[in-house]
Amino acid sequence: MVLVGVTALLIKSWFRDSIGSLAHAYLGNVAASFAVFSTVAIAAAPKLHRIWVAAVALAIVEAFELTDGFGVMTNVYDPFDYLANALSVALACCVDFISARTMQASTSRS
Repeated sequence: MVLVGVTALLIKSWFRDSIGSLAHAYLGNVAASFAVFSTVAIAAAPKLHRIWVAAVALAIVEAFELTDGFGVMTNVYDPFDYLANALSVALACCVDFISARTMQASTSRS
C-alpha cells in the first residue's frame, strides 16, 4: 500500500490532462496521506489499533501542511488540503480494513 501511494505521488502529473487541475492540486495530498498511513500501520503493526494509526497519520500529514513542508519542502497553502488529507487517511483506513477482512476470510477458507 505504501508503494501505491508513492507511485500515485510520482505519476500525478500524468493525470493532469485527464482530470485537470484537481489532480495537480489534490492527488499529491491523497497519495502522500495514503503512503503515510500505510507506513505508520506497518511501523505500529500489532501495537496500535487502526483508529490510532489513522490519528497518527493524520497528525503527520496535517503537521506537514501547517509547517509548510516541515521547513524542508516548499508547500503551497490551500485550506482544502486539510480536508483532502483527512479524506485520504479515511480512505486508506477503509482500504486497510477491507484488505485485512479479505485476507482473513481467504485464510479461514484454506
